[in-house]
Amino acid sequence: MRLRRLSSLIVLPIAAALIGFSAHAANLRIGVGADITSMDPHFVNLFPNNGVAEHIYDKLVGLDADSRLIPALAESWKTIDSTTWEFKLRKGVKFHDGSPFTAADVVFSYDRVGKIPNSPGPFTVYTKAIISSEIVDDNTIRFKTAAPYPLLPNDLSTVYIVSKKVAETATTEDFNAGKVNIGTGPFKYGEFKRGDRVELVRNDGYWGRKSDWEKVTLRILPNDPTRVAALLAGDVDAIENIPTPDLTKIKANPNLLTSTKTSHRIIFFNLDQQRDVTPFVTAKDGTALTKNPFKDLRVRQAISKAIDREAIKTRVMEGLSLPTDNLVPAPMFGHVPSLTPEKVDVEGAKKLLAEAGYPDGFALTLHAPNNRYVNDDQIAQAVAQMLTRAGIITKIQTMPMAVYLGRASKLEFSMTMLGWGASTGESSSALRPLVATNQPEKGLGTFNWGRYSNPKMDAVLANAMSTIDDKQREALLQEATVLSMKDVGIVPIHHQINTWATKKGVVYTPRTDEYTLANEFRPQ
Repeated sequence: MRLRRLSSLIVLPIAAALIGFSAHAANLRIGVGADITSMDPHFVNLFPNNGVAEHIYDKLVGLDADSRLIPALAESWKTIDSTTWEFKLRKGVKFHDGSPFTAADVVFSYDRVGKIPNSPGPFTVYTKAIISSEIVDDNTIRFKTAAPYPLLPNDLSTVYIVSKKVAETATTEDFNAGKVNIGTGPFKYGEFKRGDRVELVRNDGYWGRKSDWEKVTLRILPNDPTRVAALLAGDVDAIENIPTPDLTKIKANPNLLTSTKTSHRIIFFNLDQQRDVTPFVTAKDGTALTKNPFKDLRVRQAISKAIDREAIKTRVMEGLSLPTDNLVPAPMFGHVPSLTPEKVDVEGAKKLLAEAGYPDGFALTLHAPNNRYVNDDQIAQAVAQMLTRAGIITKIQTMPMAVYLGRASKLEFSMTMLGWGASTGESSSALRPLVATNQPEKGLGTFNWGRYSNPKMDAVLANAMSTIDDKQREALLQEATVLSMKDVGIVPIHHQINTWATKKGVVYTPRTDEYTLANEFRPQ
């Protein structure tokens, strides 16, 4: 909390920060709020990594600022029959090394996704529907699915296309070393200094709108006060994720501009529902419990009831969150209007714990990242205090995301914090990785760290994924959401409201998907 207070007291001469901006207008320096764990665009489906990949690589299908599908490397797509999709590829596209982009690169990229060794979060959830690919010609490709699959274009808006010629024999280590980072995107790879920065150079041969910026530097600044100080000092021209204590001050500064947008990212907690004995839960006196309390629905319900989401919104997030019991916010496809955020009920939580056989509660260690999501450390602290009031004596252990991800994905913990963006623009994007039964071979449950499993929900979701009619499919997605939320498959907290700040003279188009994209910054 001390660092947060310090950040709000930073006073630096803004005039000095702006000196020389016009002289370097061709260069853009952005302070990003999360570290990057890999430069391999297929290694792990992790937002900070994807945020860099968005600059270097393209996808067949794109998303606009409101997460609506738009053409990208594919100019158009259509169904040939109920199980066959045809994509017409954009002609004349070149990779950064000058080689032509063809259908062979698409097939290779989707095949590579399933062959990445030791991926802690693979992209296979978005490619598993494809059972075969047919290259009709260099600019036409057809995908066969086992059953009708209307969301294939949505899924393919998440998977990056790499050069087969360059990446065919490459490893993840080669990408991290900057040896094979060849895409078709608006920027070419320049340099990657882990924990410090990514340097990008404009691709003057880009098929789309050429960037206003010749060079872009993504400064990795996960510490909130440091990121704000860098903006005020003129070390960067823009930042993402304005720290909540500083938002009012920055909005009032005549030399700065801000933009905000509700995100489709949900912040939630996983509860270990698989093991008979879970490692970070004990009796209050520290002795071992003979069973895992999280396997009892009443305990999961009690945890949800004990959390005051409105207090988190007002006191921790300072208004920059939407408390939720949904997986996606309105008006996104699959949102359930009848699912309203759980109201805090401490006495109700205690009653449920007693009914479950824990009249005196128990002890818990909650694990969370401390440099990934807006106020993640503070959210974890607040939740720990709320659970403690309900009788679950809770400690927290937080760590950098680069460390946390590896450990949490190996199921080392009992209760874990995670954020997930519905990257395909609809609720199956969250249902499939977060609450579907863990089936890696099908690309399901890839981030289901609690190992929640509900066969009925799985069946409804599977039905939804093969239903062509939009109205019927949305009803099924809503049913699957209700089943998993009533089951407390995860404990939802809120959707983030994301913020950006720029120097005067630079404007940013905010995005629902939270990405901070250099191409979306424009000179004013």
